[in-house]
Amino acid sequence: MKKVMIALLLFTGAGIFFLSCNKNNDNKNGKARLSVYLTDDPARYDEVNIDIREVKINVSDSANEQWINIPIKQGIYNLLQFRNGLDTLLGTIELPAGRVSQMRLILGPNNTLKEGNQIHALQTPSAQQSGLKFKIQTVLDAGITYKLWIDFDAGRSIVKAGNSGKYILKPVIRTYTEAISGGIRGIVLPTAADAWVYAIRGTNDTVASAKPDGTTGIFLIKGIAPDTYKLGIDANNNYLDSVISPVNVTLGNVTNVGTVTLRQ
Repeated sequence: MKKVMIALLLFTGAGIFFLSCNKNNDNKNGKARLSVYLTDDPARYDEVNIDIREVKINVSDSANEQWINIPIKQGIYNLLQFRNGLDTLLGTIELPAGRVSQMRLILGPNNTLKEGNQIHALQTPSAQQSGLKFKIQTVLDAGITYKLWIDFDAGRSIVKAGNSGKYILKPVIRTYTEAISGGIRGIVLPTAADAWVYAIRGTNDTVASAKPDGTTGIFLIKGIAPDTYKLGIDANNNYLDSVISPVNVTLGNVTNVGTVTLRQ
């Protein structure tokens, strides 16, 4: 299948959008197909629940906006269920071929954060009215199927409002396609170390992170650019931190670093 890649700039400046697409020879009626997925980077919380009500796309770059609702499964999504390479399909739509300019994510009022036994309401300025808007400005070709992953960085998206005890959701989002990226997988043991794993590029550029599974120690960092990384392992419970370097990530491949055994 023919691979096509389109770069999209996030309107809020939080990151870069990428779409992956495959040639669909059965579609000859001037339509393009778009599937939207939700995934997440880990966060030091027990739950981060967002109430997704609507996803819209603007199929015009003119002053006369033409917003189309993408049929989605509405509901409350715990972002932390979609880490370590997991995702969930929000919805799929056929759109008229041509230019699309923006995407909008509209949230409901039931957004919460759980820390231990405490549940906090997440304030979402403008997300419930006008929605979170992304400027994309690109052209969808007829007969092409596009896949878009919305990757929340839950840890950096939550801001505590001073001493008020309130929490604000200011989404930090990136998206990626497997066609222009790679990944890192491995196992960190023992699980009692309660470790976190970070992919670091250059001197101190943390690109992505993962929380190893609490039972198996397996982790997966997905959707990072081909490059040479060092893998920082941040351990707890009196276990020693560790660094693995270099870790080479190549296009379309997941580099397996094997089992890392931490010591006390």
